[in-house]
Amino acid sequence: MNWALIGILFVAALIGCVVGFKEFVWFMSVGYGLAIAAVGLVLGIVSLTTDLAAWNVITLIQCVVFVAYGFRLGGFLLIREIKNAAYKKTLQEAAGKEPPVFVKAIMWLMMGVLYLLQPSGVIFRMMNAGSGEISNDISVMSIIGLVIMIGAVVLESVADKQKSAQKAADPKMVATEGLFKIVRCPNYLGEILFWIGTFVSGIGAYQGVAQWLLALAGLIMIIYIMFHGAMRLERRQYKRLAGDPRYEEYVAKTPIIIPLVPLYHLYDPKKDAAKQAQKEAKKAKKNGK
Repeated sequence: MNWALIGILFVAALIGCVVGFKEFVWFMSVGYGLAIAAVGLVLGIVSLTTDLAAWNVITLIQCVVFVAYGFRLGGFLLIREIKNAAYKKTLQEAAGKEPPVFVKAIMWLMMGVLYLLQPSGVIFRMMNAGSGEISNDISVMSIIGLVIMIGAVVLESVADKQKSAQKAADPKMVATEGLFKIVRCPNYLGEILFWIGTFVSGIGAYQGVAQWLLALAGLIMIIYIMFHGAMRLERRQYKRLAGDPRYEEYVAKTPIIIPLVPLYHLYDPKKDAAKQAQKEAKKAKKNGK
């Protein structure tokens, strides 16, 4: 394991997501995009200018894709938050009060680790080729992974554009046309596919159980985050649109995140209501004492 390279990239990830100290939610939004862009940029520079890593045209393109992907995502989220006061208010309500600095520092380090694990398929391929543990020739899996990554970027970009256009035309309704006819969260689907492509690109380059586990951990965590994000989005939409015939019909027939898979709901309003009732009961009991 090339700890010098890992340390350099970890610092890059931390620098990218340091914006979370301004607003806590940015660790997982704007800072996420900037951290991935920073890791891609530094990985490309290191591989070209030092003997810590190796590169070929595919891995170099992947570094460029990381940079483009990260800046597009971070910039899109930042612009949307600046221009859309309602969206910013929703984020602030979801995040709650700004936590103390030491809590932010812990989150900063945790996010730095996650943003280092996610692109580890490309990192390990460069690292192991640089150390001579694998061939630096272009592999079939790296090409397949790159194609999936680029396709995912296109998918997310189109989904964001379609959503913005539909929300501008009908602010009160969720997007239902274009890619949103296939799944309700095509941007989250694109996010998952992007990191699946990154993981796939490392197959054939992972050396030992540790590298496999680290790469899998990054993939599993981002998939979990995307499904959890889809659940929170559904919760907000349900509370705003429950009872609207258009919304009810749309969610009843459109999978939430995976095409052709009949998973239509991640949020259960009955369970949520029961939890809220339990919290209120505990609060009332505590105040009664």
